[in-house]
Amino acid sequence: MKIVDLPRPARSFRQHAPDGDSAGRAVALRRFQWIRDTWIFGALVVTVVAFSIASPDFLTQDNWLNTSSSAVEVLLLAAGQTFVIISGGIDLSVGATLGLSGMAGGWVMANGFAAGTSPALVTAVGILVALAVGLLVGLVNGALIARYRIPPFVVTLGTLGIATGAADLVSNGLEISNIPTTVSQIGNTDIGGWVPIPVLVAAVACVITGILLAKTRFGAYTYAIGDNRQAAVRAGIRDKRHLIKIYAMSGFLAGVAGVLVMARLSAASPTSGSNDELDAIAAVVIGGTSLAGGSGTIVGSVIGTAIISVLLTGLIIVNVPPFWQLVAVGVVLIVAVYADQYGRGTRA
Repeated sequence: MKIVDLPRPARSFRQHAPDGDSAGRAVALRRFQWIRDTWIFGALVVTVVAFSIASPDFLTQDNWLNTSSSAVEVLLLAAGQTFVIISGGIDLSVGATLGLSGMAGGWVMANGFAAGTSPALVTAVGILVALAVGLLVGLVNGALIARYRIPPFVVTLGTLGIATGAADLVSNGLEISNIPTTVSQIGNTDIGGWVPIPVLVAAVACVITGILLAKTRFGAYTYAIGDNRQAAVRAGIRDKRHLIKIYAMSGFLAGVAGVLVMARLSAASPTSGSNDELDAIAAVVIGGTSLAGGSGTIVGSVIGTAIISVLLTGLIIVNVPPFWQLVAVGVVLIVAVYADQYGRGTRA
């Protein structure tokens, strides 16, 4: 079947759908998107200003390094999750995949080589194994969802349990700490004193995925499938193959996050990534991606991740009890979903 060269939407495939009232709908859509993007960024600015006033320790180098480093894992998971949710799916396994990838890579580094092997070689092979494990979990998710039509929620909930158990089985539930020092150097080196290497890696990943989503045919197909899968198939899009690629990307980015968390902690832990999938989904939704599929941006997900990270770090600095941190994130998430639903109702 011939593949049609589809338009490349900046934000939503719906913008290109022909309609009798297309002009009026386009105006309403642009107005809603402008309001949505403005309030999301405005919420981040207000949060930063509020915590800066509340505590002089907030706008400091140490707090920036702590906040940015801890946000890396959620940001990478959110980047992959953005594609998944835009396509109309969900990936609950990314947090467990992060932990399993780190454990697999750490085990290879600690046990897979004879004494005297070059630390650089040990590190490189371990990283490749971690990335391969993440990619494999993503491919399994994509194949089960796309080819066997099993709901994404069920598939990824199942692989969440499998990956969690497998991570514990690698070392009987114990963390692996005897990894090369070169790994720790990657995770704890700051460029210019302000930019940790993991933050730089996450920034590059977000730039690449942002361009892929907004400026390429791959991104256009992702929007099309999430907006109306049947119409996308009629337009010539190979939806099954594309969904497999999307979930494979999500798993691969979880593998990257697993490597960076292992490098930052100087150890591989089976509990790494626990509940990170919830923070990633929250960041994506807060950033304006619709759970109904068909709209969203990587930029929005970056802002959503920043809001969550700043909120959690700021509440700790001003000595707010931990349970209020969860309450705050939950409130922000509900408001974001309500704003999306209200905007959809207004456009309708």
